[in-house]
Amino acid sequence: MVTMTAIELCELTKEYGRGGKAVRALDGLTVTVRPGTVTGFLGPNGAGKSTTMRIVLGLDRPTSGTALLDGRPYGARPEPLRRVGALLDAGAAHPGRTARDHLRVLASSNRIPDRRVAQVLEETGMAPAARRRVRTFSLGMRQRLGIAAALLGDPPVLLLDEPVNGLDPEGMVWLRGLVRRLADEGRTVLVSSHLMGEVARIADRVVVLGAGRLLADAALEDFLREHGDPAEPDSLEAAYLRLTAGATRHRTKKEV
Repeated sequence: MVTMTAIELCELTKEYGRGGKAVRALDGLTVTVRPGTVTGFLGPNGAGKSTTMRIVLGLDRPTSGTALLDGRPYGARPEPLRRVGALLDAGAAHPGRTARDHLRVLASSNRIPDRRVAQVLEETGMAPAARRRVRTFSLGMRQRLGIAAALLGDPPVLLLDEPVNGLDPEGMVWLRGLVRRLADEGRTVLVSSHLMGEVARIADRVVVLGAGRLLADAALEDFLREHGDPAEPDSLEAAYLRLTAGATRHRTKKEV
């Protein structure tokens, strides 16, 4: 049974550098991402999406504010892969390891049963390549291995950064079904992508950032209704471009 777990971001701010050269990557971001939904995480390059995900995972520390999973920081929980699965970098696996060994190392460090390795290899279509070394993989295969690693601990929260990169059309269809199933099981799924057509196919809600600030936080249908182009009322890309073209004001947050 999946434990319902929300991602709670409160006044999250992150600055890089010091003094007059400081760059503010996040500026008071407040959002709650709820279980049972696929949330599309959108914004131009440099908007703060990857920084947000890294802070949630404890890889970066915020300058101020908090990022919590049901009231606790990610790092405060033992065996973190059982709490959050993440795909941030398809190149993170050691190139000299086989797919199976890469997952076995992760499983051992989080006290995940070894049988789970075979399960996620099968689920992601990587079982035939289990004994191949990562250096021989295409980008799409590396993406699938990264998704297998994210699923390894059967976590209630999934963070997927550009998961479609490198996937062929069959792989994209598979990913849509996987993401939808995970949310339907009650998991919290946050997907960052520049491919608006893919986000429109899977997302229940969208969160849009611009220059580190929250620009929109709404159900997909409401977002399209408010920001859509009358000539393209069902186009997420058109609505997104209308919102982000020169948008600077910080909208009041709503629950996700």
